[in-house]
Amino acid sequence: MEDGFRMILTGMGEDPNREGLLETPHRVAKMYAELMTGLSGEMKAEDILKTRFHEKYDEMIIVPDIEFASMCEHHFLPFTGKAHVAYIPGDCVVGLSKIPRVVEFYARFPQIQERMTRQIAELIQNELNPKGVAVVLEASHMCMTMRGVKKPGATMVTTQLLGRFKTDEKTRAEFMSRIYAPR
Repeated sequence: MEDGFRMILTGMGEDPNREGLLETPHRVAKMYAELMTGLSGEMKAEDILKTRFHEKYDEMIIVPDIEFASMCEHHFLPFTGKAHVAYIPGDCVVGLSKIPRVVEFYARFPQIQERMTRQIAELIQNELNPKGVAVVLEASHMCMTMRGVKKPGATMVTTQLLGRFKTDEKTRAEFMSRIYAPR
């Protein structure tokens, strides 16, 4: 990665050997290794939800406002935002930290927001077998705000609704009203 970034600097007309840039290829390589931990293969998404608690609870569990940062796979610029995740348990629940860990896991790949939204919902559905899952991601993409169309403040909202959130209008409305209610 360091050699590749030196080539990028040279391609931009910079001198990678000037004082201010001497350590930049190393720092950039470390940064990408940190931001793309998902590519290391050290952790599997399924492992995040392995610890479960068998609890008789049949109401909606919502974890709103999970902040995340990911990298757009098209331009390798960041997109940042909030995830709102809910599920209606089947026969088990997971600890509160597990849902943000799932969001963080999928944010650590070169990504598109639509796929990330779907991956979060499908993992929860496949691993916990709940009665329903809802995921909403709201994000600002630097590839749109800083370059290209240059529209600062523009955001994108993606949703993935499974089970009762998809089939039951009341359940979906309750979720949406809770994540968009003033806090």
